[in-house]
Amino acid sequence: MSYGPDYAIGWGSLALINAGIAQGKNRSGLNWFLISLLFGPIATLFLVAFCEKY
Repeated sequence: MSYGPDYAIGWGSLALINAGIAQGKNRSGLNWFLISLLFGPIATLFLVAFCEKY
């Protein structure tokens, strides 16, 4: 199965969005960016559903 450049652009964009959400919740944007590169949408779900702003 071959994934085109659109897949990589979408995955990278999601990682950047997650980093922004994490910073808004006083979390490390860099750490969440790296986590998102590995886990993608699962990291988004966890970040939005379980990480509270403190």
